[in-house]
Amino acid sequence: MAIALETHDLTVTYHKRPVLYGIDVTVPEGSLVGIVGPNGAGKSTLIKSIMGVVPSSGGWVKVFGTPLKENLHRVGYVPQRESVDWDFPVTVMDVALMGTYGRLGLFRRPGKKEKLQAQEALEKVGMLPYANRQIGNLSGGQQQRVFLARALAQDSDLYLMDEPFAGVDAATEAAIIELLKEMRERGKTVLVVHHDLQSASEYFDKLLLLNMRLVAFGDVKEVFTPELLQKTYGGRLTILSEVADHAAKF
Repeated sequence: MAIALETHDLTVTYHKRPVLYGIDVTVPEGSLVGIVGPNGAGKSTLIKSIMGVVPSSGGWVKVFGTPLKENLHRVGYVPQRESVDWDFPVTVMDVALMGTYGRLGLFRRPGKKEKLQAQEALEKVGMLPYANRQIGNLSGGQQQRVFLARALAQDSDLYLMDEPFAGVDAATEAAIIELLKEMRERGKTVLVVHHDLQSASEYFDKLLLLNMRLVAFGDVKEVFTPELLQKTYGGRLTILSEVADHAAKF
């Protein structure tokens, strides 16, 4: 099977303090991967270091067999909603169109083709009726949908999403996971930072268990076990008795 993403000995330090140690992972194309672990485990840092947003202090990242810089146009990134300046004066359509910029280059402006792609992406996430609305005037769930539309308009092959379910209502969460599964069916590879263990085993076909180091990576049936979850979360898992019970039955 072709490889979408590979990291080797990926290490990240903040102020000389390691926050990720020697991450080795190989993700096959067409995977829907949940990245789970306790707070402070380095989940967002892993996504950002893969993207090059956070510099690594060791190791390397390959995307479709080559260094990230050579395939950056094939990678879509959805940041945490809290990291975005929502006061920036842009419309919903402006944000969706941003997804097409990578293919246009520096001096071309979006044309009819790009606008149609942005409209189709907004329609897929149910936000086309809001196309002319200022992004800052939307609810949290609506803002998240718009950022997903931007990623869809980019038409990438690998997507890295940092907690796309955070702060959204149940309807938006259901819509997002259906969209992610549809993307997987079209051969896209999607890595998602996720904080809810109870839904992780249902949403994803593979899980990456992380606690500063890689604890396990593989099919849900292989890694969603009480032993590996305990190793990932330590004593904090004892308060998640329902999750532990579910893993034991899985």
